[in-house]
Amino acid sequence: MFVGEGPGRNEDLEGIPFVGAAGQLLNRLLGGIDLRREDVYIANVVKCRPPGNRDPRPDEIEACKGFLAEQIRLIDPDVVVTLGNFATKLLLKQDVGISRLRGHAYPWWNRTVVPTFHPAAALRGGQAVLARMQEDFALIESVLARTAEIEAPEPEQMGLF
Repeated sequence: MFVGEGPGRNEDLEGIPFVGAAGQLLNRLLGGIDLRREDVYIANVVKCRPPGNRDPRPDEIEACKGFLAEQIRLIDPDVVVTLGNFATKLLLKQDVGISRLRGHAYPWWNRTVVPTFHPAAALRGGQAVLARMQEDFALIESVLARTAEIEAPEPEQMGLF
């Protein structure tokens, strides 16, 4: 499961997450670890595009986090990849930025969270950010291989946030 920040203009128009240039990059990164878009579930921290495409406010995140928790409960993924600061800070309850948290896998509610940059950041930040994302996707591939070897426990009814 991948968790982004929120829908952008293209996503609002089409009703599908990650359909613009960031979505194309995400598809290429998935392909690099032998996954297809159809193999993953994509959700967002907030469910509506903030006006002017601004960052979501804390009250908006608070209003939407129950929906995300329910999506995670229903999908029951072994691995959750957070794309960018908002998803990472929400799930890991951290104030530290994505640059310091990425590159590692974190245990989380009988799952593993792997933070990485948002694909839009790679489009803005160039080759250096893209290279770090490719490293993170190699980590995702490694974590998925390990979780496939371990029989997961039955999902528990618990509050995720």
